[in-house]
Amino acid sequence: MRTVAIDTRGETAGKPGGEKKTRTSPALFYRQVVNELRKVIWPTRKDLVTYTTVVLIFVLIMVAIVYGLDSALGWAVLRIFGGA
Repeated sequence: MRTVAIDTRGETAGKPGGEKKTRTSPALFYRQVVNELRKVIWPTRKDLVTYTTVVLIFVLIMVAIVYGLDSALGWAVLRIFGGA
């Protein structure tokens, strides 16, 4: 199988017509950000409490799994190699 390398340095790949983006002022950027944030549907307080509870329970379960594996593997290493 033959592989052909193509040199694309210096070309404007991905930009149709080689158009340059113009910079916007910080004030315009801020206005655009505020307009986009107004479109966001924010969760209710009840939703936030539910999501937070789910995340905390998941983290506690993961902590328990990691602690259990660490303890079991530590015990096994001490049994295999001997310990003080």
